[in-house]
Amino acid sequence: MRYYLDTNVLIFILSDNQYEISAVVSDILVDYANNFYVSSTAVQELILLHRIGKIKDKKYKSEENILREIKNSGIEIVFFNEHHFSRYIQLKTIEKHKDMNDHAIIAQAISDKIPIISADHEFKNYISQGLNLVFNKR
Repeated sequence: MRYYLDTNVLIFILSDNQYEISAVVSDILVDYANNFYVSSTAVQELILLHRIGKIKDKKYKSEENILREIKNSGIEIVFFNEHHFSRYIQLKTIEKHKDMNDHAIIAQAISDKIPIISADHEFKNYISQGLNLVFNKR
């Protein structure tokens, strides 16, 4: 099966924070039959978090290290495109959730019809709009 990884789950995977990954999600991640994708928007978010010092994992000395690790992990980066933008425009924003990166990542998962693995509680609010969510309950 195919899965998108939200930024938070990608961080957990790359930094080997296995205690942050639920048993359900861990089973998905270790199943070699599954394919994993990440939105280019999530990668941009991850790089920004690194630049501003919110990601302090010493093995990532540069943004290039992060990109290399994503590639070495077998995770494919899917670039946000016009098809995704069409869904982004249609997405109804939840009042208390104004994160434009999350909205782009959600729209991309909906338009590609691929479940997304996330630990973000706000993502549950988009299930009624077609988001297939695997919630990483920590």
